[in-house]
Amino acid sequence: MPSEGAEVQVRPGVEGDLGALTDLYNHYVSETAVTFDTRVFTPRERRPWLLSHPVDGPHRLMVATDTDTGTDAQRILGYATSSPLRPKPAYATSVETTVYVAPGAGRRGIGTLLYESLFAALAGEDVHRAYAGIAQPNEASVRLHERFGFRYVGTYREVGRKFGRYWDVAWYEKELQGPAGQPN
Repeated sequence: MPSEGAEVQVRPGVEGDLGALTDLYNHYVSETAVTFDTRVFTPRERRPWLLSHPVDGPHRLMVATDTDTGTDAQRILGYATSSPLRPKPAYATSVETTVYVAPGAGRRGIGTLLYESLFAALAGEDVHRAYAGIAQPNEASVRLHERFGFRYVGTYREVGRKFGRYWDVAWYEKELQGPAGQPN
């Protein structure tokens, strides 16, 4: 956990973060229904994912770090991404966003800091809408997304099966601003 008064920085993700990002994601894979991946990954398997989020463009990876660890190392507290919504070309101006906060780092505003940075980075991009799928129940994620202006658009009922049961996914959308501050 970040200590009281610890400095949290948000920056683009880099290849040196891959091991820690993989560990963080694997926690959610093995312990929760937040993601519908069902087996953990090696950093090598996650490398293409990391490389698909460059430091510019509509597909970003923002990482929150705690620099108050008593060493020169930065501990990753969470990350947020914008990724392609669907692979077909007409979807290019839409992104799917997601936030993962490290175990023990919740309720400290890390998700808020990550989304503030992500949406600021996307403000100059040709992106019209952001979408978020939230496995239910997940009130903390719903509150975070609503705080950022996402609105509920529908639910896929029992769309994923994990841990021996079916899960619903509620979908949310947000209008994004273009380079001149106008809706795209």
